[in-house]
Amino acid sequence: MSAEDLEKYESEMELHLYREYRDVVGIFKYVVETDRRFYLCNVVDLLVRAEAGDAYFEVTMSDAWVWDMYRPARFAKNVKVVTFKDVNIEELATSDLGHPLP
Repeated sequence: MSAEDLEKYESEMELHLYREYRDVVGIFKYVVETDRRFYLCNVVDLLVRAEAGDAYFEVTMSDAWVWDMYRPARFAKNVKVVTFKDVNIEELATSDLGHPLP
């Protein structure tokens, strides 16, 4: 596979992912962004943990969709993320549906 073929494949996958996102965003209540992934979900819980002076975040989500073109299945019943990086959680307003982009 040439570099051009790979680039074309990745562009097609990204477009397919965006279209899937556009189709499903209306069934979710929250957008969750971490340093590694973008999620849509209906239930989210954020806990700040501290150990030995270091703080980290534990994010638990239910009924989630993951923005990741390399995952064969993007819907997940339960997701748990542990990170030392920032976490952004936004509740989608009805007028926002279909417009937020990762």
